[in-house]
Amino acid sequence: MILVRRLLGEVLRAERLRQGRTLRDVSASARVSRGYISEIERGQKEASSECLAAICSALAVPLSSVMREVSGQLERVEHTSSVASLPTPARVDADVTNVAA
Repeated sequence: MILVRRLLGEVLRAERLRQGRTLRDVSASARVSRGYISEIERGQKEASSECLAAICSALAVPLSSVMREVSGQLERVEHTSSVASLPTPARVDADVTNVAA
């Protein structure tokens, strides 16, 4: 099972790295501890909406864009998982008795 917090952390980290920014830089801008942002990025902590808003503001990216990316990734994971785990048809025995009243 995929954790939304892990996907969220991956999206935030990818955006930070895309911008060439360090945890220290984003931490100072967001006024959130570097260790906490690191834990969020690794999917170890669930951030509050206020904390996410601060991090997104520091990254100059709308929270809605981040959530849209997380949603898209979650949809892809769910689709892949559901296709891989489709049930196989149950075996029907050939000697089914036809009961007529």
